[in-house]
Amino acid sequence: MAALPKTPPKVPDLPAGFGSYRFLYFSELLKRPVCAGKIGDRIGKVADLVFKLTEPYPEAVGITMEFGWGKPTQFIPWDRVLKIEDDAIFVKPHEGEGAYPPFVDQPGWILLEDHLMGKTVLDMDGRRTEVVNDIHLLESRGRMLVVHVDISFNGFLRRWGLNRLHWIKDQLISWKYIQPLSVEDAVATDKVSLSITRKQIDELPGEDLADALEELSGKEQEALFSALDSEKAAEALVEAEPRAQRQIIANLRMERARTILTEMTVPQLADLFSVLPHDDMVELMGLLPIEQGDRIRAILNEREATARTLVSSDFVAAASESRVGPFLQEIRRSDREPDALAYIYILSNGILQGVVDLRELILSADSMKMSDIMVAPVVSAEEDDLRDDLVELFAKYHYRMIPVVDPGDRMLGVIHYNDIMKGVTTRVKG
Repeated sequence: MAALPKTPPKVPDLPAGFGSYRFLYFSELLKRPVCAGKIGDRIGKVADLVFKLTEPYPEAVGITMEFGWGKPTQFIPWDRVLKIEDDAIFVKPHEGEGAYPPFVDQPGWILLEDHLMGKTVLDMDGRRTEVVNDIHLLESRGRMLVVHVDISFNGFLRRWGLNRLHWIKDQLISWKYIQPLSVEDAVATDKVSLSITRKQIDELPGEDLADALEELSGKEQEALFSALDSEKAAEALVEAEPRAQRQIIANLRMERARTILTEMTVPQLADLFSVLPHDDMVELMGLLPIEQGDRIRAILNEREATARTLVSSDFVAAASESRVGPFLQEIRRSDREPDALAYIYILSNGILQGVVDLRELILSADSMKMSDIMVAPVVSAEEDDLRDDLVELFAKYHYRMIPVVDPGDRMLGVIHYNDIMKGVTTRVKG
C-alpha cells in the first residue's frame, strides 16, 4: 500500500537555540550501529536513548550502548555525539581511547525503551486506553527532544522494521499533554505510566480508567484515583480487578469512600465487598444506610440472593400508546446514562407488555406506536429467582439487562448484565 502523505507536526514552545531541525522516530534509531569517528570503527549499537525530564520537552543526555553478549551497557554522553546518519550514529572516541563507562541512572532521567515504549497512555479522544508504539524526536544543532508519542499501528510496524508499510496516518500526541502523575515517583520506581491532563480524565470511560489504575501502584495509583470525581471513581472501581480494588480501598479516606459508595448500586457494592478483607468490608458497611447494608448482606449470602434484592430502577419505560417521534425527543432531552437506554420496556398500569430495542426505535417512523414495534412476550426473571438462575439467563440470552417481575407480571426493576456477570468473573479471577 502506498504511503500516505505526511504533514510535519507543529512543535510549539521550542527552547532557544533550535533553528532548522528534522524529525526522527526512536524505533528507527534503536539497534542502529554506533561508530567512533568513522563507519569502519563500529563499537556497538544503540540499546536505549536517555533523556532528562525538562520543560517543555525532555532533552537527550546520552546513549546507552550494547556491544557484546554478557558485557555491561556503556553510556555515551550526548555531547560526544557527532552526527546521526541513516546507517549509523557517529560519536567521538572515549577520551584516553578506553571504553565508555557503564550506564548509571540519575534522578530526573528517563529511558525511552525501558520507561516509555509500550506504556499506557489515556488517549486524547477520551474514549480508550492506548499504548505508546513509538516516540517522535526532534533533532537540531546537536540537541534532541522528545516532542510526541505515536499511538498508531504505524509505530508498531516501524518497531518490527516494516517501515515501508504505512497504512494509516500517524497518531501523534504532543508531549505537552503527556505527563507522569508524579515525576519523582515515576523515576524512583523505575516506571513511568502516562496520563492525559487531569481535567480530561473525567471524560474517559470507567473501564479505561480501571485499566490505567491496574497498571499503577502506590502513590501513582492514589494520584490518578484522587483526580476523579465521585461518579467516575465509582465507575472505575467497579471495573477494576480485585487486586486493584483492594489497593484503592486500603488507601481511601472514609469521607471520600462514603461519597463514592453512594454512586454504586447494591449489586456493585456486594461484588466489591466480596473481594475485600473482612475488616475493610465491616468498616465500609458502616458507612451505608441500614436497609442498604441488609440488602448487601443478603446478596453476599448466596442462598438469600434473589432477583428482588438485586433489582435496579435504572431503566426506561413507555406506554404502549406512545408515539416514536415524541418519545425519542423525550429521550434526547433526558440525562439518562447510555446503559439505561438499551431497551425500552412497555408498561400498562405497571404490567410488563413488551420491549423495544433502541436500534428498532431509532429506525421506526415517528408516527408509529410503541405497541407496533415492541417484542412480546419478554424474557424476564421472577422475583424469587436466585443469583445462579440469573447467571443462566444472561449466559443464555446475552441481554444487557433483564426485567424482574412479580407473579402478576408487574415490573419491579431490572438486573444489569455487569451487576451479575462481572461478579461471576470477579470471583473466578479473585
